[in-house]
Amino acid sequence: MDSHLVALLPVAAVWGAAGLIADGLPRLDRVHTLRRRSGWLIVLSLSGLGLMASVALAGLGTAGPTRADRAAAGLALAVLPALVVAGSTVRRLHRLRAGAGAFATAPRVPVPPGLRAHAAHPLVGLPLQVTGLAMMPAVVAAGTPLGGPALTLGLLGIAVIGVRHALRHSRLATRALPGAGGPATSAGTEAVTGSATATATLHV
Repeated sequence: MDSHLVALLPVAAVWGAAGLIADGLPRLDRVHTLRRRSGWLIVLSLSGLGLMASVALAGLGTAGPTRADRAAAGLALAVLPALVVAGSTVRRLHRLRAGAGAFATAPRVPVPPGLRAHAAHPLVGLPLQVTGLAMMPAVVAAGTPLGGPALTLGLLGIAVIGVRHALRHSRLATRALPGAGGPATSAGTEAVTGSATATATLHV
């Protein structure tokens, strides 16, 4: 196995795991699970960004075309979505985790529509998934001569995922509107107070 592939595989694995967890956030049933998974995503996001920075710095620190340079070049497609993760997604995840933390006194309460809509926001899951998909052509090309088809499939996957995120967020945001008839919770006044706090925390 080429050494630059060894450097790219952990990066791709971290972003792939983050994308899978992010995709399931809006389907979680309990706020304590949402808070825990949001924390996982923050750790994975920061780890992915740190690994990418390490690979890029290793490439910059060598003279001439080396394997470190090839590994750094493999990050080219993933740089832009990773910057979106650093500039927006991590901040939104912190707010989502804080919003779920407003229910600390009632951790078993179901996820309210407002939190679910924020968990489904395209800038939460989409940049993580796009970064993972953007790593695939470089990883595939390092092992096989199929970088071109992998890039085409990756772009198609990004388009499909983007449309899916937009539709899901629109649907959940509509349910979260006042008077939309969202499901009631059994946590009573405590859940209502926590929901108001969470909404205030998540407001952008």
